[in-house]
Amino acid sequence: MLVNGIWTEKWQPVQAQDEQGRFVRQTSSFRNWITPDGAAGPTGQGGFKAERDRYHLYVAYICPWASRTLMVRKLKQLDDLIGVTVVNPQLTDQGWRFGGYEGADEDSIQGARYVHELYTRADPAVSGRATVPVLWDKQTSSIVSNESADILRMLNTGFSATRDRGPDLYPSDLAADIDALNAYLYTDLNNGVYQAGFATTQQAYEEAYQKVFAALDELEQRLADGRHYLFGDRMTETDIRLFVTLVRFDLAYHGLFKCNRNKLSEMPCLHAYVRRILAQEGVAETVNLDHIKAGYYSIKTLNPNGIVPVGPASI
Repeated sequence: MLVNGIWTEKWQPVQAQDEQGRFVRQTSSFRNWITPDGAAGPTGQGGFKAERDRYHLYVAYICPWASRTLMVRKLKQLDDLIGVTVVNPQLTDQGWRFGGYEGADEDSIQGARYVHELYTRADPAVSGRATVPVLWDKQTSSIVSNESADILRMLNTGFSATRDRGPDLYPSDLAADIDALNAYLYTDLNNGVYQAGFATTQQAYEEAYQKVFAALDELEQRLADGRHYLFGDRMTETDIRLFVTLVRFDLAYHGLFKCNRNKLSEMPCLHAYVRRILAQEGVAETVNLDHIKAGYYSIKTLNPNGIVPVGPASI
């Protein structure tokens, strides 16, 4: 945790909790936007014009919020415009660190050892948790955004004048429906699995558990009509938001987070849906099973002995 730019205590998985022991997620601290002309976006300040090799993503394969930005980068074919650094999946007392694990990178942009150093370089007085993803501006040596939902949308449209490829993940005719389903998925599933895993009371855990499986049952039924994606034949950002949670379900949430009514592999429509998205060009490159398991099972409060399960070996 950073307090006025100083790392003050060991990393803890529970960011905050309410009086009933429910896990409460921290609000993102950097909310600027990349836009085609550098004008200000819906939040934050302007000055972040879409340019080749100006921006860089810091991500963790373990993290669903970070991985969804990786997916959009691939689907929109922005690989050659925006670089990526992958952090070590095993969380330390100082949070995310660079290097020291197969498939993890050193920080070649800023030479930092820990992600929290990027935060203090962007704002020497910053307070809060140092999370990923981080969208970094190499020109100003600052953070554009650490809010994955915003990054999804700026990667979808921000580079349209330079690179207009891939699906439109937030089409105007579906915008209201996307926003509504996004909100439901976030509260009941994306964040719901964390509320189950990090609950500190039985009541909070069972409440989250019921929400998670009610959502999964509803989604299974939604896909039972044979549609390819949540809104029919078009992939949208909602599919990305759902996929990153589902692909981690049997690997981590079923066991470690006690979401164990059934495995995702036992829900045929949802399992086929995950496999279908995983087969899209570039998507498999954003999923690293070893990093996911190593990362979640490094959380000492949930797995004090640090034993990582051997299986499952595939999704």
